[in-house]
Amino acid sequence: MDNMNQLQSDHHTVIMRRSEAVMSIILNRPHIVNSLNLDMIHTITGYMKQALDDERCRLVLFYGMGDRGFCAGGDIKQLARDVRNGNMNDVYQFFLEENKLDLMIFQFPKPVVVIADGITMGGGLGISSGADWVVATEKTRMAMPETRIGFYPDVGATGWLFQKCPPGYPEYLALTSYEMKGAECVHLGLATHLVPSHVVSDFITTIETFNVMEFTEPEYFLFRLMEKVNGFFEDTIPKNPDRDQWVAEYFAGQSSLQEIIESLRKCSILLAPCEGILSELREKSPTAMVLTLKLLRHNEHLPIDEVFEVDFCAIQFIIRHPDFLEGVRARLIDKDNKPVWHPDSIDEVDLSELHL
Repeated sequence: MDNMNQLQSDHHTVIMRRSEAVMSIILNRPHIVNSLNLDMIHTITGYMKQALDDERCRLVLFYGMGDRGFCAGGDIKQLARDVRNGNMNDVYQFFLEENKLDLMIFQFPKPVVVIADGITMGGGLGISSGADWVVATEKTRMAMPETRIGFYPDVGATGWLFQKCPPGYPEYLALTSYEMKGAECVHLGLATHLVPSHVVSDFITTIETFNVMEFTEPEYFLFRLMEKVNGFFEDTIPKNPDRDQWVAEYFAGQSSLQEIIESLRKCSILLAPCEGILSELREKSPTAMVLTLKLLRHNEHLPIDEVFEVDFCAIQFIIRHPDFLEGVRARLIDKDNKPVWHPDSIDEVDLSELHL
C-alpha cells in the first residue's frame, strides 16, 4: 500500500510490525503482487506461532505492500521451474507448508483480519479463507484462475467454498475462473466487509493502535474493535438475484462436467451468458477441470483438515501432469495463450493415477 512508504526500504519479503495488542504481518514482494514462496511461508508461520504464544497479542492483521494487491498467489513461475528441473521435493515442501499455514489460520484461537485490497487470488485466498474478517475494497479482485494454467483451485478451496458461497458458486467460481470485483466479493462470501480504498490506511492505523488489553476473550475483543471501526464499512452490498439463480440452476450439485457443458449448450440459444461460459471453459485444461469438479464433490462435506490432506494428494498428481508446465508456459512465460492440452477433450481425461 502506497501509504506504507516507510516500510518500502525494508528488503524482507515479509515484514512484522508489533503494537501493544496487534501483530501485523505484511507481505512485501510488490513487484509480483506479493506472490508467496517457501521462505515467506516459513516466515509467516513463525510469526503466527509468536502471536499464539504472546499473551499480549490479541489480533493478527495481514496486508500487502504496493498498490496492486494483497497477494496474487504462489510464485507459480518458480514452482514451474522447480518441476521442470526435477526439484520435486522443493515443490512438495512449498505446498505442504502452505497447507499447514492456511489450516493454522482456520484453527487460530485469536482473531485474524486480512485487508484484501486489490488482487487477492490463489495463495492470497488461502490466507484469507480462514480469517475472521476479510476486508475488501472497490479495487479488490478475487478469482481462482488455476484451471487456465493446468492446475486446480487448491488451498482448501474445494472445501471451504461451500461454507462461504451461495449455491452453485463453488462450482462456478472454481471451474470458470470468474473474477469477483469489489462488493461482489462480499456478496459471494469471500470477503466479510467492504471499505473504500482511500480509507484503507486509516483503517489499518485504527486497528494497529487499538489497545484494549483487558479484553481476554477473542470474541469480545472483535466486538469492541467492530465498535471502533464500524464507521469505515460500506452499509449496502448490491445483490444480483437473477445471476444467483442462473448459477444455482446450471452449476449447483453437478457431478459431470459433460452434463454441465451440455446444459450450457442448450441454454446458449436463449441466454447469452451460457455461450460466454462455454467459450471460457474451452480455454481451460480438460484434466484440470475434471479434477476440480471431482474434488468439489469429494470435499464438499469434509472437515477442513481433511480437505487439505486431499489437496496434497491432488497436487502430487497435477504438478506431474504435462498440462501444468504447458499452462504456465502459455499463460505466464511465452504468453501466447495457446496451450496444447493433453488430452484436449474432457472425454479422454484419465484420473486413474489419482488416489484420494
